[in-house]
Amino acid sequence: MKLTPLEIKQQQFEKSLRGFDVADVQSFLTLVSNEVEHLLNKNKELEDQIEKLNDRVRHYERVEEALHETLQTTKESVAQKLDGAKTEAQNKIDKAEMQAEVILKEANHQRQQVRQNIQRLLEKREEIIAGMNSYLENSQESLSKFKKDELGIFSFPKDEDVNLDLDLDSDRKSRFKLDEDESESENEKNKT
Repeated sequence: MKLTPLEIKQQQFEKSLRGFDVADVQSFLTLVSNEVEHLLNKNKELEDQIEKLNDRVRHYERVEEALHETLQTTKESVAQKLDGAKTEAQNKIDKAEMQAEVILKEANHQRQQVRQNIQRLLEKREEIIAGMNSYLENSQESLSKFKKDELGIFSFPKDEDVNLDLDLDSDRKSRFKLDEDESESENEKNKT
């Protein structure tokens, strides 16, 4: 049974012989009533504080849950972005490696072509040098013969040699005339 301070104050006891002093009982009941009222008020205040604290705890629990969800979402987002960045980086690395391979192949091909061109140029150089050496040797030989005048072309002719030369010239002219006649007769035959 729950008692209120008012019930305690208004409580009446039957009077009996040799019973308690009514004033003392009344004074004690007032004291107990006041104390119970004070305790009930204090209890109410504590219950209100507990309710407020419970509200705050619930609020902080919601905040904690929201933070936890945010943290989890952030972790997932970071993980996705990290995976995406890794994938993109790997794709770029693969692409760069493929481009590097193409560039290296092209460079090797060009290097091979340059080597072949150099080899052809060296061979051509050797041909030119050989040709020039041959030409120089022939020219040197001709120059040497020219200097020696082995045929006596550049010496003054003797009188008898001059007559001989004239006879040679006449002989040449007659041969030339014969050659011309033969050539004309062949042309006439071809026409017919």
